[in-house]
Amino acid sequence: MTEKLKQIIKEELVKLPKESRDAINAFDWGKVSEEIGKKHLLDESEINDLQVETGLVLVGLTYGDSYALNIENNVGTTKDEAEKIVEEANQKIFMPIYYSLTENIKKNLKTKNQNWKQTLDFIVSGGDYSVFINQNSPLEEYPLGGGGQIIHPGASATPQEGNNKV
Repeated sequence: MTEKLKQIIKEELVKLPKESRDAINAFDWGKVSEEIGKKHLLDESEINDLQVETGLVLVGLTYGDSYALNIENNVGTTKDEAEKIVEEANQKIFMPIYYSLTENIKKNLKTKNQNWKQTLDFIVSGGDYSVFINQNSPLEEYPLGGGGQIIHPGASATPQEGNNKV
């Protein structure tokens, strides 16, 4: 894979959600696509073109639906050969990345405190974060603090608050 291609893909990867970046970066898809190309008797230039097409799909710059057609047109294979390459790429590149991505998302969902009612309240409120405040919280009960007492400047603290003078 050329350095220019690596740089372009790196720039586009940054734009993806963290889970997607992690799944793609954890997998050496460049090497696997090179192996697929060699298996299908592609020369170095054609392998590079296959890697370009694969990278473009991974970062979302082209649709997966057009992957076979792009391989046929840009790599220079027959339609049947392009379909075989796509089949193998799906098994060896896209599906492992997909499974890794779904596992990352599932792990992250388990660690987050999700509450469907909060989400619904937020949407219905038009984006008002105050719907997330627990209505029974001390902040709501005593918005001024101090258990509802107004503390005047110069007032002395009670013995419980550290005032040793009686």
